[in-house]
Amino acid sequence: MSDIPLSDLATLAAAIVAGGALTGLLAGLFGIGGGAVTVPVLYEIFRYLGVDESVRMQLCIGTSLAVIVPTSIRSALAHSKRGALRLDAVRRWTLPILAGIGAGALIAATAPAWVMKLLFALTAVMIATKFLLGERAWRLGDQLPGRAAMSGYGLFIGFYSAVMGVGGGSVSTLVLTLYGTPIHAAIGTAAAVGVVISLAGTVGFMLAGWPLQALMPPLSIGYVSLIGMALMAPLSVLMAPLGARIAHALSKRQLEVALGVFLLLVAARFASAIF
Repeated sequence: MSDIPLSDLATLAAAIVAGGALTGLLAGLFGIGGGAVTVPVLYEIFRYLGVDESVRMQLCIGTSLAVIVPTSIRSALAHSKRGALRLDAVRRWTLPILAGIGAGALIAATAPAWVMKLLFALTAVMIATKFLLGERAWRLGDQLPGRAAMSGYGLFIGFYSAVMGVGGGSVSTLVLTLYGTPIHAAIGTAAAVGVVISLAGTVGFMLAGWPLQALMPPLSIGYVSLIGMALMAPLSVLMAPLGARIAHALSKRQLEVALGVFLLLVAARFASAIF
């Protein structure tokens, strides 16, 4: 690791604190894990620390998933208290999501960073378009589909989350609203799905990065930095209930537009990093 001036360390610490607070707010507000915030912040932190380029992006993704664990738990509990959580969907998605995470973690360990960024940006634009238009034509049904379709959705959600280091909330919310689930219940359910994804993804990235332990910064387990998690997670957990309160204070349409705009900003951020 390279020597770092104290002023740079202070800047990095402030970025970690701000990133953790924003992650928690977004988790409660939109049911998403906040990986779109934590991954870029962590990338800059690990770049300053001199982490090898060959493992830097994977370390960001694994650490992001670890930060999402306590955040998604707090967010899911906050939404559950308001009756905005579909446990039937969580149960039907758990096993397919775990399978998707396994496949995604293997690919994320070797794929170029630009591939992961492009996948994230394209998916974010698609989901944002749906929520901004808010048309009923996007509805595929008034109830959740059968086991085969739900398994397919679960596989994709798990795969996408592992590749991008996110809680899968944006995709989960999209699928649920396509089948008639009210936006508030969809967001609460997405937060619960994020618990499954973040726990399994964290373990997967710890194991995947274990053979390259010598390239990791101190106090890391595989592709998960315990220091990054310890600094970001506390504020993230504290902010999640506030985000949930804001979500339930907004109307259905206001929440759809807010989520759509946020996802377009995220897509632009990752697209700029590619081109």
